[in-house]
Amino acid sequence: MAWGCSSDSGLVLSIERVGRRFLSGVEALRDVSLRLDSGDFVALLGPSGCGKSTLLRLIAGLDQPSSGTLAWDAGHPPRPGEVGFVFQDATLLPWATAEDNVYLPLRLRGASRQRAMPEVHAALAGVGLAGFEKARPRELSGGMRMRVSIARALVTRPNLLLMDEPFAALDEFTRHRLQADLIALWQSMRCTVVFVTHSIYEAAFLARRIVLMTPRPGRIEREMASPLQPGPQTRLDPAYASLVAEISQAMEQALSESP
Repeated sequence: MAWGCSSDSGLVLSIERVGRRFLSGVEALRDVSLRLDSGDFVALLGPSGCGKSTLLRLIAGLDQPSSGTLAWDAGHPPRPGEVGFVFQDATLLPWATAEDNVYLPLRLRGASRQRAMPEVHAALAGVGLAGFEKARPRELSGGMRMRVSIARALVTRPNLLLMDEPFAALDEFTRHRLQADLIALWQSMRCTVVFVTHSIYEAAFLARRIVLMTPRPGRIEREMASPLQPGPQTRLDPAYASLVAEISQAMEQALSESP
C-alpha cells in the first residue's frame, strides 16, 4: 500500500492571526499565525493548557476560530478522508476487531467490505500488525491499540495527519518504538503531519519544525527548524542533545517572560 499526498502543491494551510475564546470567557488562543507546507512534520510543543489541542481541532475543522482565518491551498476545507486524526486515547470500538476498526472510515464513506479489505489489511501491515486483523482491543497491548488507531487514520490516505499526544500514556520503550515507526511511515507516505506534544525529547526526535507555544492564551513564541536527519540513530547523535538543550532553553525563556 502506497500512502501519500494526492497533491504536489506547496502550501497546504495558512493560519493567520487566529484566536479562540470560549463562551465561558476562557481565551485559549490569541493571534496565532502558522504556515503548513506539503510534507511538513510540525510539532506543537508547550505546557498543558497552552492551546495546542485547541489549535489542532481548528485545523481539523472540529471547531471554529473566534477571529482570524484558516486558508487552504485548495480554496476549500479538506474533504472527508483528506485529514486523519489520532487522539491521545486509541478510541477503538471495543467490540470490533482490528480490521473492523480500521474499516470504519471507509465504511462511513460507502466502501463495501470486500472492496475495502485490501486497503485495511495493507494499513494494518503498514503499522506492523499483519496477523492481528481479527484481534479485538482487549487482546492488544496499549501500543498495539495505538497502532490500530494510526492505521485507521491512514487508511483513507490523508494529505494531513493530525496527532494529539498519541504516545503520552505509553511506557518509554513502547513510545520510542512507535516514534521510530512513525518517522518511517512519514518518510514513506510524505503527507503533512502536525503532532501535539508536551515532551521536548519527543518533539526534537520527530519534527522537522518545532513550534513553541506559551501558556494561555496560547501564542506561538518561536519556531525552530531541526538540523537532524530523522532515523533510528537520531537519539545517539550529539546534535540531538544540542537540539534538546536549545529547545529547553527557549521554552524556559518563553515561560519566564509569559504574563
